[in-house]
Amino acid sequence: MLSAVLIFLIYSGIHERIVVAGDTAPEFTVQVDGGRTVTLPNFGGKVLVLNFWATWCPPCVQETPSLSAFAKAYAGKGVVVLGISVDKDEKVYRAFLQKYAPQFLTVRENKLHEEFGTYMYPETYIIDAKGKVVEKLAEPANWMDPRITQMIDALL
Repeated sequence: MLSAVLIFLIYSGIHERIVVAGDTAPEFTVQVDGGRTVTLPNFGGKVLVLNFWATWCPPCVQETPSLSAFAKAYAGKGVVVLGISVDKDEKVYRAFLQKYAPQFLTVRENKLHEEFGTYMYPETYIIDAKGKVVEKLAEPANWMDPRITQMIDALL
């Protein structure tokens, strides 16, 4: 009986930290490259595409161009893309930014992914203007795919 309770407590502790569609996104404040401060829930009524990534993750590198194209296409429509790099090495992170020039807000931050329960990359949360997670993508995506753009259009 005691082991069952222990297993339940461990499961509950882990489960509570995994954000899924339908959940309210954890509140956070980060200062992105370039100095702008981004906070949730005070996100200005926009849709937030929150992408956790790393330079050492081949699928993350692969999706960067389509995520940049998406960010540019939706910048004036009430959508903001924020890429949170979990890289520990500042130099490697800066070299990635130099090489790939992402067209979205970026920051290197090592704790926020834990609040979302994200440990595999890339993982993206689409958060509506009220702070609710409407979709969670636990895989790389082609951000210009009509299925994604239609989903985003429906939120605007």
